[in-house]
Amino acid sequence: MGRIIRITLLSILVLGLAAGFYVYNKYVKGPAVPNGLSSYILTIPTNSDYETVIDSLQQNDFVSDIQMFNLFAERMNYIKNPMRAGRYELKPGWNMIELIRHLRGGKQAPVKLVLHNERLTEQVAAKAANFIEPDSLTIWQLFQDEAYLESIDYTPETLMSLFIPNTYEFFWNTSPKGFMERMIKEHDSFWSKNNRLAKAAALGMSQPEIYTLASIVEKETLVNTERTRMAGVYLNRLKIGMPLQADPTAVFATRDFDTPRVTHYHTKFDSPYNTYMYAGLPPGPISMASIGSIDAVLNVEKHDYLYFCAKGDGSGLHNFAKTLSQHNRNARIYKENLRKRGLR
Repeated sequence: MGRIIRITLLSILVLGLAAGFYVYNKYVKGPAVPNGLSSYILTIPTNSDYETVIDSLQQNDFVSDIQMFNLFAERMNYIKNPMRAGRYELKPGWNMIELIRHLRGGKQAPVKLVLHNERLTEQVAAKAANFIEPDSLTIWQLFQDEAYLESIDYTPETLMSLFIPNTYEFFWNTSPKGFMERMIKEHDSFWSKNNRLAKAAALGMSQPEIYTLASIVEKETLVNTERTRMAGVYLNRLKIGMPLQADPTAVFATRDFDTPRVTHYHTKFDSPYNTYMYAGLPPGPISMASIGSIDAVLNVEKHDYLYFCAKGDGSGLHNFAKTLSQHNRNARIYKENLRKRGLR
């Protein structure tokens, strides 16, 4: 009888060792994340429970054995409420321990958000929502929260001047306020460089005013070498109280962004943004301004020009004039060049 018991116990031990060896090789040492998937990005929304994580793992075929994942997740204290949110990049061939350790550790794969040439702050909200978890409406609502904007020294009209075009890395589960905090940090860092604050002070203009003028310059010319001269024209007009009469402001006022040319409708449209109707700068930027345009205003060319007119020769360049008679001559040159090109 004793011999039978010993054999039975020995058999159980051998089976246990064999099972342990199998589990070790298959789930501890062996791969749990399959090869050949089209994507290895797992997103876990904020306030998700464990079942949401499991559903996402199953729907995307990220683990080969979900029952074993549950076992390891429990043993490794991964299961919490709520689960750690984020965007995680998994690696094909990871074993179960590597996978759970990565998710538990919360090391996210950042996203790259590119801000470039958005015209409106709602477009900034939409762009951000393409890369981070909050939807565009939630971000946009914060952009319109006047109490919040006042706390960071902006208004809905001047808010665009916060955004400096660049490529930024964010964690996917960044909140709307987290997004804004990062933008404030980047804005302040930008203005602290290259003596920009002192240059703005020397011009007697605030940062939003510099940015607003830069946004007009941005839309007036595509030629970088003209921007400092163009900025000088507008600053000269501001000094003598002459209306800026900037076509891009009239387009912005009407939101007729697809118009091929500015007409009487645009210049007579009653809006504080229309600098044909109202002297001085508009209430805020008419688009996102590039770093080149901001620096063009800060490093403005000093001259006596008050007018400019496109050459009309296809170069994108302008002729500049100090007097109205010179400007009228340049306007005739423009029309003649268009005629020669068959455009009039």
